Amino acid sequence: MSILLEAEPADAGKRLDWFLHERLPAYSRSRLQGWIKEDRVRLNGETARASYTLRGGEQIDVTPGPLPALKAIAQELPLHVLYEDEDVIVVDKPAGIVVHAGAGHHEGTLVNALLHRFGSLSSVGGDLRPGIVHRLDKDTSGVLVVARHDAAHQSLAAQFQSREVEKIYIALVHGEPKPSTGVIRAPISRDPVRRTRMTTRLKAGRSAITEYRVIERIGSLSLLQIRIGTGRTHQIRVHLSSIGHPIVGDTLYGAPKTTKLMPPLERFFLHASSLRFRSPSKGSVVQVESPLAADLESWLEQARMLARPV
Repeated sequence: MSILLEAEPADAGKRLDWFLHERLPAYSRSRLQGWIKEDRVRLNGETARASYTLRGGEQIDVTPGPLPALKAIAQELPLHVLYEDEDVIVVDKPAGIVVHAGAGHHEGTLVNALLHRFGSLSSVGGDLRPGIVHRLDKDTSGVLVVARHDAAHQSLAAQFQSREVEKIYIALVHGEPKPSTGVIRAPISRDPVRRTRMTTRLKAGRSAITEYRVIERIGSLSLLQIRIGTGRTHQIRVHLSSIGHPIVGDTLYGAPKTTKLMPPLERFFLHASSLRFRSPSKGSVVQVESPLAADLESWLEQARMLARPV
């Protein structure tokens, strides 16, 4: 069954795909773009382009395509396991990989790789997120723990909820945070204007705690060790930006697109370096570390060389 839409005069200047996403918010923009490519979107009866700029008054006919299966599937993908036992799997997530399926991402995720390697995982998170107790952003690399069965999942979830799990990150930021150690306590909420961002500027929001320590000064940059007591969306990124020190490469939160005399960094400089938790079945402490990702290490070394006095 098709959906008939009409562009209003106020829609003039909008891209077709953005217009469709505004009018049909139940569907992701990437899915709508796919339908445009499949010729499921007709503009005044003609084939359309996602980048078409509306003038107002256009008649748009959308024929929705079939939705993807709402269950994660196994895929043979690279997977670096740092630790495993009968309860958990701890992996070294590379940058550029989404943890689980979501809008626009139904294959090529960490969950797909885990299912191929290990078969079954805990079911607490549902069919799309088997085993997933916590997440890392797509462009954040580093250590992540996965539950193999439901009892382990419940134990880990309780530890995260009670802030027993120690999470340590390494970040490279612009400027010199002062003091050199500090705690950022600012509630985090969704930015009402730019929905892809989070913000600390609203009174309402979820409580969030980020501790930082400067471990190295590198010219106009600072390398930080970070502990987080909470796990809010984009927490480290938005907190560091809120004190005027955005993470290198994180243009969404105010970092410059380029760093003087340095090659472009293809992602932001944030790495989950260590995770410590209690074994769900034994109660003993498990600590797993991930060395700084190779792309970040290489970029950091170039920054150090550039900062050395001649």
